Amino acid sequence: MHIMEGFLPSPWWQIWWILALPCLIYGFYKLRKILAENREYLPLLGVAGGFIFVLSSLKLPSVTGSCSHPTGTALSAISFGPWVTSVIGAIVLLFQALFLAHGGITTLGANAMSMAIVGPFVGYWVYKGLYKLNVNFFVNVFIAAFLCDLVTYCVTSFELAIAFPAAAGGFVASFCAFLGIYAVTQVPLAIIEGLVFVLIFKYIIILKPELFLKLHVYSEEKMKELQGEIEE
Repeated sequence: MHIMEGFLPSPWWQIWWILALPCLIYGFYKLRKILAENREYLPLLGVAGGFIFVLSSLKLPSVTGSCSHPTGTALSAISFGPWVTSVIGAIVLLFQALFLAHGGITTLGANAMSMAIVGPFVGYWVYKGLYKLNVNFFVNVFIAAFLCDLVTYCVTSFELAIAFPAAAGGFVASFCAFLGIYAVTQVPLAIIEGLVFVLIFKYIIILKPELFLKLHVYSEEKMKELQGEIEE
């Protein structure tokens, strides 16, 4: 998914930078506010960032100029919200561009918009909506993680298609072509990522439930209900 350095022409890489920057600035504000309230969140922030870094570094060949991999953003999006996730994701993308040649600096705005901003936002809001509808915990986390992953690739397809419209069919033909190629490899990866995050949330609820209570991910009543379901 990471669009490599120099692949996006002007003015598209500049436009994605301009769109991503306000999100990252507000995300820094939210991150500082959370840490000012409680420094105990740091370990979970580190774990969330670690998941994004490791999972999004697992590259599989997909299409010229990009690749497929899990995104790992669901833990951060559900626990800390999409604004904070935008910062964590952008930091991960920056390190991957500098030290792994995965992505790039000029394309960082576009990569951040797809993996660190839009994907987590969609996953988070779907999670919140399903939570209010009292959808089963495991199903809800699975769907949120699945969407965090798959939406990232839909946005990347859009970014590539709008920069490289097809000679015949223009943007729509190019978007369908990129999306079709990505979907072949990404849907199974998104399903696996959803299942992985169900297990991760399950074990955090068993071993460190106080983290989710402090972050208001779940109410105390809901946490007791989830722990009862897991014990059954």
